[in-house]
Amino acid sequence: MIENVLILKNLGFLILGIALGYWLRLLVAKRKRDNLEEKIKKIVSEAKQEAKNILLEAKEKATKIIEKAQEEEKERKKQLLKIEERLVKREEIQEKRAIEIEKQKRITERKEKEIQKTKEEIEKIKARIVEKLEEIAKMDREKAKEELMKIVEKNAKEDLLESLKKLEKHRREELEKKAAEIVSEAIQRYTRSHIGEVTTSIVPLPSDEIKGKIIGKEGRNIRTFEKATGVEVIIDETPEVVILSSFSPLRREIAKLALEKLIKDGRIQPARIEEKVEEAKSEISEKIKELGEEAAYELGIYDLPKEIIFLLGRLAYRTSFGQNVLLHSVEAAHLAEMMAAELGLNVEVAKKAALLHDIGKAIDYEIGGDHVEIGKKILEKYKIEKEVIEAMQSHHENYPFASPESYIVAAADAASAARPGARKESLEKYLKRLEDLENIATSFEGVEKAYAIQAGREIRVFVDAKEIDDLQAMKLAREIAKKIEKELKYPGEIKVNVIRELRATEYAR
Repeated sequence: MIENVLILKNLGFLILGIALGYWLRLLVAKRKRDNLEEKIKKIVSEAKQEAKNILLEAKEKATKIIEKAQEEEKERKKQLLKIEERLVKREEIQEKRAIEIEKQKRITERKEKEIQKTKEEIEKIKARIVEKLEEIAKMDREKAKEELMKIVEKNAKEDLLESLKKLEKHRREELEKKAAEIVSEAIQRYTRSHIGEVTTSIVPLPSDEIKGKIIGKEGRNIRTFEKATGVEVIIDETPEVVILSSFSPLRREIAKLALEKLIKDGRIQPARIEEKVEEAKSEISEKIKELGEEAAYELGIYDLPKEIIFLLGRLAYRTSFGQNVLLHSVEAAHLAEMMAAELGLNVEVAKKAALLHDIGKAIDYEIGGDHVEIGKKILEKYKIEKEVIEAMQSHHENYPFASPESYIVAAADAASAARPGARKESLEKYLKRLEDLENIATSFEGVEKAYAIQAGREIRVFVDAKEIDDLQAMKLAREIAKKIEKELKYPGEIKVNVIRELRATEYAR
């Protein structure tokens, strides 16, 4: 009996344990399920957030693409508007030309009627003379006719020659008047201000304390700067200003940019100066390219090689009789375009030839020679159209005028150069003297650089210290001075300053 009770008791505990285990298992499973659901909810939430972010990003990109497309559309509309304006101008020109042709046609018809009337009068006179001759001379008709023909032929020739002379004179006057109208109209339509090139540039300073840094200890910084740039640095009592002096606009621009960089950096020392000068040269090279591209774009010429574009940009730092050569070339191209359009000639050839007519001046001081010949060789090298070369090569009458466009280029060049204030002959002579002064110095062996400063009253000659010793430097200074005395004409005296600097560099490893 007791055993049965124990068995039942154990059985009850077993059942209770099973039930309790089952309940605990259900509880654990439920907890796991709840955790899994939370994870799933979290993943779903994060996925929704990520999808939302992707959607926002996609909307932003779409908005930017739409804005960019709208800007491109605006630019295309501007280009189309410009093209439309050019077409309208061309139509107006064609209409004017048609009116002029019609006018000339009416004049010709009127002249023909006058000639016909004159012929009829001659026939009447001839008939009266025949009658008169027959009455007076009592000649037979054939003889009278022969005599009459001689008289009439003589009179008719004289009258006809007189009429032709009058007509030719009238026609020539009309053509000269029309040519003058075309040229003056082109000059009047194109207005660009003339800016005289000077030999100094002003660099503003944040304070006068910078002047001491520019000079450096015992003038070391200013000497390094002048040697690296080839300009003279003038530091006087003028507050917060430094003046850069050189006859070369390119050197002045490089020096100005380098000095501005040094002032902004604050660390002015020889190594830093050379570094900033090299940076300035690199930036100016890029600016030259941009100037060439701007000039070509202004004239609507888009097929020039990049080398020609770069040479065009270099003309911005070249003057001729005080006139900026790039501005002169652009101005001449505008004038040539207008005159060619008025005369019904090839506008593109005239415009391009006028733009490139002085391209040789970009390098004539480097290789020497006539700028027309240099420019012709450059254009041939880069395969510019033959018509353009023929049109530009005659602007100084070195070559015969090969086409009507060549006359247009010569006229545009002369019109641009002859405008009041465009050129100054005395300044050109002064710049040529300084250039000759530098060329004399650099013609000697061992000379690295030579810069004319102080308006040509001094020339600084930098020599290679490995080739020239101190004694040779003194001898070189005398030889340069003698050659200057022999070959140049100049007022006063010129100081020849030969500078020999030796740098010893070694590395500790």
